[in-house]
Amino acid sequence: MKIILQRVTKASVTVNKQEVSRIGRGYLLLLGIHHADTEDTVKTAIEKIAKLRLFSDEDGKMNLDIQTVSGEILVVSQFTLYANTQKGNRPSFIEAARPEQAIPLYDFFLKELAKFVPVQAGIFGADMQVELINDGPVTMQLEF
Repeated sequence: MKIILQRVTKASVTVNKQEVSRIGRGYLLLLGIHHADTEDTVKTAIEKIAKLRLFSDEDGKMNLDIQTVSGEILVVSQFTLYANTQKGNRPSFIEAARPEQAIPLYDFFLKELAKFVPVQAGIFGADMQVELINDGPVTMQLEF
C-alpha cells in the first residue's frame, strides 16, 4: 500500500462537473493498493495515519494528531502510485491491485478510518478532479 498524505486546509473532489466530496482542515490521502495488500495492511496504515502528529501545537511544533485537532480526511483511490516507468515510455501498473481486489480493500479502508475521524471519499475508478490547498506544505509518502 502506498499513500501520499497531504496536510490541507481544504480539499474537494469533482466528478463530471459535480462536487462529490469536500473537507476542511485535515488530510488528503491518495491511496494506492498493491496486489499483495490485505485487511491487515489496511489496519496497519490506519493506525499510523490516526497517530501521526502533523499539526502544530501552541509552540509551533508538529505535535498534534488529526483527532486532537478535530480534522477530517478525504481519500482518493490512486492506482497510478504503482506506475512502473523503468522500461519504455508507457507506464505499467501490474503491481496495482485489480478492481475486484482493490474495491473491497478501499471500502474497508474507508470504514475503518471512519472509526477515528470524519471521512469523505472520491469515487473509485472515476475520472476525478482533485482540488486542495496544501497546508505547510506538508506532504509525505507512506508505504505499508
